[in-house]
Amino acid sequence: MNVTPLATIGYLIAALAFIFGIRQLSSPATARNGNRVAAAGMLLALFVTELLLGANHYAFIIPTMLVAAVVGAYASRAVRMTAMPQMVAMFNGMGAGAAMFVGVGDFRDLSQFGDLAATQSITILLSCLIGSLSFTGSAVAFAKLQELMTGRPITYPMQKEANAAVLAVILVLGIAIVAMGHGAVLLAFFIVLALALGVLFVLPVGGADMPVIISLLNSFTGTAAAMTGFVLGNNVLIVAGALVGASGAILTQLMSKAMNRSLFNVLFAGFGQVQAGAGVAGPEGATVRPTSVEDVAALLAFANQVVIAPGYGLAVARAQHDVKELADQLEKRGVTVKYAIHPVAGRMPGHMNVLLAEADVPYPALREMDDINPEFPRTDVVLVIGANDVVNPAAKNQPGSPIYGMPILNVDEAKTVVVMKRSMATGFAGIDNPLFYEPNTLMLFGDARDSLQKLVAEIKHEYAA
Repeated sequence: MNVTPLATIGYLIAALAFIFGIRQLSSPATARNGNRVAAAGMLLALFVTELLLGANHYAFIIPTMLVAAVVGAYASRAVRMTAMPQMVAMFNGMGAGAAMFVGVGDFRDLSQFGDLAATQSITILLSCLIGSLSFTGSAVAFAKLQELMTGRPITYPMQKEANAAVLAVILVLGIAIVAMGHGAVLLAFFIVLALALGVLFVLPVGGADMPVIISLLNSFTGTAAAMTGFVLGNNVLIVAGALVGASGAILTQLMSKAMNRSLFNVLFAGFGQVQAGAGVAGPEGATVRPTSVEDVAALLAFANQVVIAPGYGLAVARAQHDVKELADQLEKRGVTVKYAIHPVAGRMPGHMNVLLAEADVPYPALREMDDINPEFPRTDVVLVIGANDVVNPAAKNQPGSPIYGMPILNVDEAKTVVVMKRSMATGFAGIDNPLFYEPNTLMLFGDARDSLQKLVAEIKHEYAA
């Protein structure tokens, strides 16, 4: 039986499933269904590929797939939402590493039949270059997010020049391999330098820019997968890789725009270094105004509208369910509760959306930055939970600040701002926040989860509807 026509139809259906799935991922309301459709498309693509490979390969591939499926299922259940950015970075790296190894394998196989054609060499080299760079870059991103190393930018003298020199040597080796049509030793050096470039590429990126770098690495991985598709002559891999590469590139651009910074600045400015005099905390002699759970509970209970602005601190405290319970108690008293979502809050695109969705926060209550900003002047209380840089008014009124020009949540325009923090430490941008010193700002110090639980208990006890 000739399975090629059936395989073509199967791959076409899988590609359509990928496209439809990505389209549904554009909205949190349909994202779960989109993920299922795309996963079904991938399962179909794997099944078709098995048929094309033939029964001789089943003994090697099927057990591997089963083990990988078990590991994936366990990881999806066991990994906490706070660690989801790290998991995404790891998955990026695994896909990129696979693309690199496929390129190496095909270089070896094709070299047995003589010198490679220029098109073959170029495609394989691109797959190895992008895959290697994304693999080690994702590994560094994972290490930073997991706090296995500092999240601050790591810079050193002549860093840009060193990176340029490594890239230049990679290009020279690539040209030599294309011209010769062979050269396993040169390819080994090519890959080692590409792996090193991935590390050097991500080291100067600070924790505040992790959403952008994760999106960019995702785009790299998709591009590497597409290059692998060309190497293997696999149409569905080309389509899937191109979709991931294109969507990741678009998202990277949107994230950079949300921070009012160019991608070049994100990658090479060392944003997030502690800089002397970067961001003035407030007027000379200004002090913060600490508050208590009892005072905040009274403010919230008698407000007409409360806006919650979550940040990475909410994820670290694992307090999303407590936020939902607080909102439920306030809504029982007739208080309108909304959530202000900044595009780069957290450590990956959509981090806050996913975190709050886990706590069953209704999607209509989540308001994007452009929608919620006009509402702050008529908001009675803004509860800032673990957010720092995305609510920093220095972005609006301090031209010398590293974040000047970045669109922020205009929480300072509300009648009262309550900031929940452990301490006065700066955020990942490494600069002070003048919001803490504003006359309408109150600071509720302590663990976010503990403070939220106390707020819920206080409102239940003193202000039950």
